Amino acid sequence: MLRVQKIALDKIYVPTARRKTLHPETVRLLAEDILENGLKTPIQVRVDGARFVLVEGLHRLEALKWLGEQTADAYLVQAKKH
Repeated sequence: MLRVQKIALDKIYVPTARRKTLHPETVRLLAEDILENGLKTPIQVRVDGARFVLVEGLHRLEALKWLGEQTADAYLVQAKKH
């Protein structure tokens, strides 16, 4: 079973190809929902040396950054490098 960990947002790397799928309106809507209800589903990251690489949850991550958060709840997963 996966455990939720607090990860510093500045330690999370988002691959360039993943950034191209970002939709600002989705980020805005998610940020509003997080303000009202909190983050319901943690993001997923994998370890890559001293940093973490985002596996799932780009819009949630960007919404947290937009809200000025410093950390995110995250699942640490084993994932293939793309």
